[in-house]
Amino acid sequence: MLNYITDPLYGFRLGVTAQSNYSPFASANEKALYQNDMYGSGAILSEAYLGYAIGKTDIKIGRQFITTPLLAGSGSRMIKESFEGATIINTDIPATTLVAGYVNKFEARTSTFAAATDVGSVGDFTKTFALSVGKGGAITKAYIDDAYTMMVTNKSINNLTLTAQYAGAEDVAHLGNVNLYHAEANYVLPMNGFKLGFDAMYRASSTDSALDDKLLEGSYLGGRIGIYELAGFGISFAASKSDKSDDLIAGIGNGPDSTYTGTILTAVQSYARNTTSYEGKVSYDFAKLGLVGLTSYVLYAHDDQGYTSGVAQTSGDWDNIAFDITYALSGPLKGLTLSLQYEKDDNDKLNAAGVNTNVKSDEYRFRANYKF
Repeated sequence: MLNYITDPLYGFRLGVTAQSNYSPFASANEKALYQNDMYGSGAILSEAYLGYAIGKTDIKIGRQFITTPLLAGSGSRMIKESFEGATIINTDIPATTLVAGYVNKFEARTSTFAAATDVGSVGDFTKTFALSVGKGGAITKAYIDDAYTMMVTNKSINNLTLTAQYAGAEDVAHLGNVNLYHAEANYVLPMNGFKLGFDAMYRASSTDSALDDKLLEGSYLGGRIGIYELAGFGISFAASKSDKSDDLIAGIGNGPDSTYTGTILTAVQSYARNTTSYEGKVSYDFAKLGLVGLTSYVLYAHDDQGYTSGVAQTSGDWDNIAFDITYALSGPLKGLTLSLQYEKDDNDKLNAAGVNTNVKSDEYRFRANYKF
């Protein structure tokens, strides 16, 4: 990934980001396994925008990376997802950030995501968008004509951050419109030698009647409490409940998967229909031991999905154990970040035929990133 932003001229600037990916030694099985999210060779101009800043308002028009709760591209694979459209950010109101955005094209991780007949290329900008939907949901990608969003973040009260966002997508799957809602409150209470955190999140989605049979008018309500910066440790516990009969569309793009009870690799399960989820997490910053830049965490999550009609898996229990260790180097190697992730997934499920099965998986990810 190469990024360049010009110096401003009368408030205007140009920004471009090129991405490329090559997997010359991938086997046929590996290509088939990763064709939707990792396997694809070539290059793409993921950002090419005209920016304009005046006062406390910033405008970007063109291809760009976007990260908001309901509209976000994922950067967890080789190719970071991008959008084509326009965004406006304003901070004129004290302690308040206003965001508005419009997009009409989406760059997926690979070309196969948008067209099964096009295998082996990096993603391109198309009308096929990723939708963050609970595992087993009827639609995880679809044609979208236009999408737009409005968001407000307020920090007027000390230590409290309030966020509200709306996003709409038109002509989804050539059937109808979709509305998405997000509300969140995050409160940090400083104590003597540590901090207490209290978080609450609500998300919901609604659709036109033509999409009723897809069962996508779900919701997610989650809460989290935690102790942070306690001699380098962080400890948190989260719980959530999803809609009993419908799946939630958590957002547009693969970026909005993160919820309080989502794990590293299987976040989408926690907001699938009729699911109760729990997660405990312990983190540690090794700077307390003199290893500045080294951090780690381990988590355990349990998802309990009750009986759900109309899907291949009618019920299930997920047990996930995951850890992450990341080292951001300093000194002569400043800019180099190494990370190792692991997740073990144990799923007991009952399918539509009434057969109980158990599926186990282990997945590792190792990343080396160098920013210069």
